[in-house]
Amino acid sequence: MPHETPLISTIVAGFVLAFILGAIANRFRLPPLVGYLVAGVLVGPHTPGYVADQQLAPELAEIGVILLMFGVGLHFSLKDLLSVRGVALPGAIAQMAVATALGWALAWLMGWSHGGGLVFGLALSVASTVVLLKALQERRLVESERGKIAVGWLIVEDLAMVLALVLIPAAAGIASGQGGDAMHGDPVALLISRALNVDLGITGVIGVTLLKVALFVALMLVVGRRLIPALLHRIAHTGSRELFRLGVLAIALGVAFGAAKLFGVSLALGAFFAGMILSESELSHRAAQESLPLRDAFAVLFFVSVGMLFDPTIIVRDPWPVVGTLFIIVIGKSVAAFLIVLAFRRSVGTALTISASLAQIGEFSFILAELGVGLNLIPEEGRDLILAGAILSIILNPIVFFAADRIRPRLEARILRPTQTPPFVETPAAETAASEPSAAAPAGVRPVSEEEPTLPDIETEGETQPTTLSGHAVVVGYGRVGAIVVDQLKAANTPFLVIEDSEKRIAELREKGVEVIVGNAANPAVLALANLKGATRLAIAIPDAFEGGQVTEQARVQNPGLLIIGRAHSDAEVDHLAKLGADVVIMGEREIARGMLERIGEPMTKARGDAPGPQEHVAGAAPAAPGSADEASPPTAAEASEPTPSSAEPSDDALSAGSDAVSARTA
Repeated sequence: MPHETPLISTIVAGFVLAFILGAIANRFRLPPLVGYLVAGVLVGPHTPGYVADQQLAPELAEIGVILLMFGVGLHFSLKDLLSVRGVALPGAIAQMAVATALGWALAWLMGWSHGGGLVFGLALSVASTVVLLKALQERRLVESERGKIAVGWLIVEDLAMVLALVLIPAAAGIASGQGGDAMHGDPVALLISRALNVDLGITGVIGVTLLKVALFVALMLVVGRRLIPALLHRIAHTGSRELFRLGVLAIALGVAFGAAKLFGVSLALGAFFAGMILSESELSHRAAQESLPLRDAFAVLFFVSVGMLFDPTIIVRDPWPVVGTLFIIVIGKSVAAFLIVLAFRRSVGTALTISASLAQIGEFSFILAELGVGLNLIPEEGRDLILAGAILSIILNPIVFFAADRIRPRLEARILRPTQTPPFVETPAAETAASEPSAAAPAGVRPVSEEEPTLPDIETEGETQPTTLSGHAVVVGYGRVGAIVVDQLKAANTPFLVIEDSEKRIAELREKGVEVIVGNAANPAVLALANLKGATRLAIAIPDAFEGGQVTEQARVQNPGLLIIGRAHSDAEVDHLAKLGADVVIMGEREIARGMLERIGEPMTKARGDAPGPQEHVAGAAPAAPGSADEASPPTAAEASEPTPSSAEPSDDALSAGSDAVSARTA
């Protein structure tokens, strides 16, 4: 007798179809999320064939939202959040007001009620958490200044939606003459009303909602700040990786669920605060790594669940309302956000990033649509328009980002004042002159407002001047491994520069007087800024072998004769990087074994059959001769365990030795 397994079938169908269609989308140079959305349409109720469980899919997707916001919180501190409040708070409120007004106007043209227009406009005003964060992560902007503004903006929208979800039922109850229903949106308000035997009304409901949010934030800052890191440290001391991973998931999901049930805040907001509290712990990096695989997997289910809601026939039934809805989401919101950010004297690049990030809608919009239909405020046509606007805007969002990148130079040329020079990141040599008589900003740096950090606009590669170095080394990544390489190169007076995209690491490098190219090294334009054609050596110190492979591939195209040194954690990664053009691939785990054997007094031999040694992975190369880099380099345990720079002792001439060794083997 067959068993009913809706959970398993929904997960399997979602993942398998998302994988197949995501791969097809990628093959045609489209974002994989387009494939995920189409997968949802195929397993949804509006297309023939298998229909996934419509209740389970959104709930599974919520896990992805929780883990995504938890991961973002791990990269934020309360200080980071407060640093952008001057832009994010008034900016988000103003943008939501504009979008709501535009949505109300469209609803009025379609003959809906004022209440229905308000709900419709609100649904079009709030961006999707998952889509926004995915877009920022793909462009490595989450930790940048504009990324912080976008996340702060998102949090303000989340808080506004918490209020809206409470107030809309209350307002609908009062409008219908059922005053007692005014508290049905908030059980706590209803309980207080009955206990005090008074009708709180809308003002009372607002007060109770704000009080609950304030209590949650206070509880997290006072109690959670001590309890959560201490709990995770205790789990880490058990030495069990499984328990640690489980602890991270329990904290993320538990805090999010408790916040939603006890305080009425969204699951995403609760998870963000849990991550932000944990970010102050030294275990935050490890927590992010442990939650990453599940986060990405469940985030895929979010897009599948969105696709399931979409009825493609609405495009034929109501084409003009769909176009109007899409116009408000993609154009109206974007233009409003762009002008608002510029009004706060932020750069054109920041304004474009924020506006492109917000040019879509998502999960809160669906909730508002269902609420509006349930309260008879909007017709079912309104819900269909919101869903159509959501899925189409999500599909178009990568195109919006592409368009923003293309028009950015023109807008900068038009908007900058005559006394301003085009914005770019200052190099170590540009540190003294002023760009305006009234400002003491370094040459080449746009004057900024008081709330902008002293290192403005370092988020993207387009704001960096090309290097003047030649015959130099290039280091990709300034993590704990990259820091060791940089320190040794600097001590040896070797000309070099670093490619990095983390704001904190960039600031640290500049304090040391190191030249930095800002951006993602997998971008050919960034490598060109580093003058890769004139470089002699490239050390890829980032731990992600897949991304390292992208850098290797692009670097080999720009400079076929360049010595490329890669980093791997497995034999498969070694092979992958070598096939893409790496001359030398260092596997951290093998170097640890080499160091241990040297201390024991036994020479390193082929430990795993014919597995190549860390510096023997050169096409057609023979094993290194004695005295080469293999022999001279001390054990680099840092490659696997990532200790602090002071805990490893690499050779002062490591890159030069590697170059000599490769030359000897390939001669």
